[in-house]
This record gives sequence, C-alpha cells and structure tokens, in this order.
Amino acid sequence: MPLNQTHDPELRSWVASANNANSDFPIQNLPFAIFRRKSDNSTNNEAFRAGVAIGDQILDLAAVYKANAFPKSLAPTLHTLTQPNLNQVMALGSSEWSRLRLQLSQALSQGASEETELKACLVPQSQAEYDLPAHIGDYTDFYSSIHHATNVGKLFRPDNPLLPNYQWVPIAYHGRSSSIKVSGHEFHRPLGQLKPPHKDTPVLAPSQRLDYELEVGIFIGTGNDLGHPIPLDEAENHVFGICLFNDWSARDIQGWEYQPLGPFLAKNFASTISPWIVTMEALAPYRQAWTRPADHPQPLPYLDSEQLRQQGALDMHLEAYIQTPLMREQNAPAERIALSNFNHSYWSVSQMVTHHSISGCNLRPGDLLGSGTMSGASEKSVGALLEATHGGKKPITLTNGEQRTFLADGDTITLKGFCQHSNAPRIGFGDASATVLPAMKM
Repeated sequence: MPLNQTHDPELRSWVASANNANSDFPIQNLPFAIFRRKSDNSTNNEAFRAGVAIGDQILDLAAVYKANAFPKSLAPTLHTLTQPNLNQVMALGSSEWSRLRLQLSQALSQGASEETELKACLVPQSQAEYDLPAHIGDYTDFYSSIHHATNVGKLFRPDNPLLPNYQWVPIAYHGRSSSIKVSGHEFHRPLGQLKPPHKDTPVLAPSQRLDYELEVGIFIGTGNDLGHPIPLDEAENHVFGICLFNDWSARDIQGWEYQPLGPFLAKNFASTISPWIVTMEALAPYRQAWTRPADHPQPLPYLDSEQLRQQGALDMHLEAYIQTPLMREQNAPAERIALSNFNHSYWSVSQMVTHHSISGCNLRPGDLLGSGTMSGASEKSVGALLEATHGGKKPITLTNGEQRTFLADGDTITLKGFCQHSNAPRIGFGDASATVLPAMKM
C-alpha cells in the first residue's frame, strides 16, 4: 500500500492527547473497535457500535452518522458503522476503507472545520466497554514462527524437532471461534484428559500446565468465492487489519490429545483478542523486506513474488506481561516476561491468506487468522511459557521472587504491541488481557 497524506509524521490532531509521543492512538493510526459507554446499573441498554481511537478518546461513528458531519457520499459507509459489529464495513473493500480513513484523518486534523461538531461525538476511552470487533464465523490458527516450531519440536521430538513440511507449507489448524472473547475477561482453568508420566491410564483433571501464546490476529475483510483462490499479490487487499491475540493453551491436555489430528480441548476453552483493529493502510510505513534464508527451501511460486520480497514483513513489536495475585495485593505493576516481533514470522500475512484459499476455501468478512506464537531466537523473545521454562523444567523468576513454570490461578496475562521507527510515529494496538480463574468443580 502506498504512503499518502494520512501517514504524514508531522500531522497533528485537535484531540490533544493524540499528539502525545507515547500514545497508542495518534492521528496516523485510527483503529476501529466496537464499544459502548459503561453503565453504573447492572443492565446496560446502550447499543454497541463502531468507534475510532484518537488519543485517549473514541470517535463515536454512530454519532458522526447521526450528525451528518461527513460528506453525503460517505453516509452508506457510516451507516454500516452504526451496527454492533464491523462485518458490513469489512465487506466493502480496501478502496472504501481508504476513503473513510482519509475523511477521518482530515476531520480530526488540527484546523479541521469539523472540530466543533465532532467534539460532541467523542467518548473517553476510560468510560467505554468493548465487544468483539466482528462476528467471527471461522477461526484458523497458523504456526508461523520457525523459532517457536523448533523450540516446541525439541521438547516433544528431540531427534526430529522440525518436520520436513514446515519449510514448505504454512501449517495451521481450525480452531473454535465461540470461545474467543474481547480483552478484560476471565476464564476458568480447563478440565481435560491428562496422562501423567507415572500412570498407565489417563485421568480427568484440571490442566496443570496452562500457558499463554503471544500472537497476532488477522481479520479478513472482503472474502472470495468458493473455488476461487486469492492470488498472493492481491491477498492483503482482502485483509481489514491486525490485532493482538492470545490463544491460551493447556499443554498437558495438548500433549495427550494432539496426535494424530492436532489440538482440540487444549485450545478450545478460551482465546483473547484486543478490541482495536489497526488497518493494513495504517501499517504501511512499518513494512519490511520479507526474506527466506538462502539455504532454506524457497516458497513454491504461488507463495512467492517480488512484492512479497520487497515489503511482505511487518515490524511490529510484541510484549507479554504478567501480574500475579501477590503483585496485585502489593499494588505492583505487571512485569514484562517476553519481547518479540512479528517480523520473526516465517510466513507472511499474504502467504497465510493465499495458502488458506488455494484449495478453493471461501474466506468471509470477519474471519480470523491467528499467526501462531511469535517467538524470536533469543530466550527473552519466546512467546510462551512452554519455551521460556524448557517444558516446565526451568522456572522463570519474577522481580518479587515468585516463580512460574506455567500459569497459576489468579494470574493476569496482558499482551501489547506497537510499531515505531525514526521516520514514522509510534502506533499501538492497545492490549489483550485476561485472568485465570480456578477450574470449575467436576
């Protein structure tokens, strides 16, 4: 995607908080979410609708539509943003997304004639609650960090850690969309069959090896017809945007059930998504060349192109934080336990989309792809406790002296992400946070 006036690093907004260098949401970002105002009552009858983040505020797009603050030609698009999910606007396509982004950028810029009218359409983020940004019809989780795949392989298959197909084909499994929740939720530790190493038969018990996964979520915008694959260089035109994603995993359940068909109960009990979707156009300044080591197999032609090689990767910093019950009791802040980057991905966003469709599979607006755990080569950049603790053999020690091999009840994991370099402002993704509750009694 070419750079345009919406990416200008000198652009400033009349929303003062958006001009803070540390803000996740400067005017160059403008991500989308589904929100409503919090209520003091147990029942909140206010409708969920779309908003755009600007500084510490949300521009209420239903209010913008009602105020007729934008040109009439955008009214049909704005009407889709009065709905309780983003699926309709996702279906409109990249040219319409870009047109809306340009109008938002112009109207929120310093000196804009719309300032007085749009001030009445702002809602402080501190007063908002969020819902899933889209109805997620289908969810597919990829396995696109070769470092993660190798590290996990060494734990389970020391003699053959990386299976031969990994460097040829983007590996994935179809997950459970019904248990994906927006940031801020709680979930119970899952029950499942476990096979303790000292027992001859499995038992039904709560997972003792609960883990987080530091991932990126990829939302499909426009779909494709059944039987019509999406060409690689057109793939990102079908992507509405990117968010943060935590695919919680019960490693002991997974170890017993995953052969021969892969994850099932180990993954279907909870996944956490950030409320904000950063559009692909907003991410244009942070693109990087995509490379494959010369001594590795090169992609088959349908997964390779000059465009991919020039700008297929994304420089997106990823972080994971933990806050234990003791830390909350002591009013201690969450502690960072991982720092990684989406540019560690062995397979690009476009390759994931194209490969998913190459069989003729029809993707639909709101479908979600997970990147898989994003781990780098260093110890501090691994995106799961399974890797950080070498399968539970080497606990991590927190600043307060607490140790973790896997997650304890009451632990909160928060994922964060941002893009930043010298020629473009920092843009963030908000966070994806959830807390582990004790297992339900059997």
